[in-house]
Amino acid sequence: MNSSELQDNGHPLVSVITPTYNRPDYLKEAIASAVNQTYQNIEIIVSDNCSPIDPLPIIEAFNDPRIKFFRQDSNVGMLPNVVSSFKKAQGKYIACLMDDDKWAENFLEEMIPPLETHPTASVAFCDHYVMDEHSQIDPEKTEECSQTYGRAHLEEGLYAPFYDLFLISRSVSTAIAAVMRRDVINWDSIPTDVGALWDTYLAYLFSIEGHGAYYVPKRLTLYREHSQTVTMQSGRQSAEAKLAKAKSSVFCYQTFFADDHLSELRPFLKRKLAHDMTTVGIALMRMQHLKNARPHFWQALKTHFSIRTLAACFVSYLPAKIACQF
Repeated sequence: MNSSELQDNGHPLVSVITPTYNRPDYLKEAIASAVNQTYQNIEIIVSDNCSPIDPLPIIEAFNDPRIKFFRQDSNVGMLPNVVSSFKKAQGKYIACLMDDDKWAENFLEEMIPPLETHPTASVAFCDHYVMDEHSQIDPEKTEECSQTYGRAHLEEGLYAPFYDLFLISRSVSTAIAAVMRRDVINWDSIPTDVGALWDTYLAYLFSIEGHGAYYVPKRLTLYREHSQTVTMQSGRQSAEAKLAKAKSSVFCYQTFFADDHLSELRPFLKRKLAHDMTTVGIALMRMQHLKNARPHFWQALKTHFSIRTLAACFVSYLPAKIACQF
């Protein structure tokens, strides 16, 4: 069905994408925040990645025909579950609501008008709160997040192109606080190599060809920090997990570096790429694969010199029991 047909009194259909795995209590809160949106013309696509306990009873309890529930026959991995959710969408616009986050009830009501007014905008984005595992907003972390990601003093309006907003300041997060035009990208074109950086890669796809991003300077979503989030786990991840994430980052930034649309950002991209190559090498070194680690250090040094990379390269020539502690 053509998205232009999916109108409700002039309000285009918005597809809410919620991939989920083994977070039943958080999932219930997330769906409730979607169901209670003041903007009502939505479909809510919940895709369960074969959780140990089927969340179907949670879905059925809402008794809302706008919710469409899908369950994978086996755990297909995070990225395939996310992409399959997006590919099921029928709306003119799409918005990702992760199963541990929530939306303010006026999120969509605030975000859709700028996209309708500015046809060259592929994304509308806003700021967000940071909440804890008990759904309590943390004012200090919220303010720190707004400052860190360049949204604290960002003025409302259309930014085109917006390469620096998703790459350098990382102000645009397609997974937390954004609404996007569904037909801008080909959902079959997302390579599996992007892994956990799928949201960054989506921002890249939405930015190329000069598309714009419209910023709404309000906190309209709530991002949850808890023990299962990647952010909270980063200090405790296994070397294997760090390696997988770093490889995904290297793939993404190699893609960005090769794209002439981003030519003005190549000095930054070289530094980021070298940093990620070094992280790959360090992860391999911690797994005691010293010979495999060294080429990554040398390549990183050729790409952009840093003391971190040089130190890691030096340590890789020490005994494995010492090197793996780096």
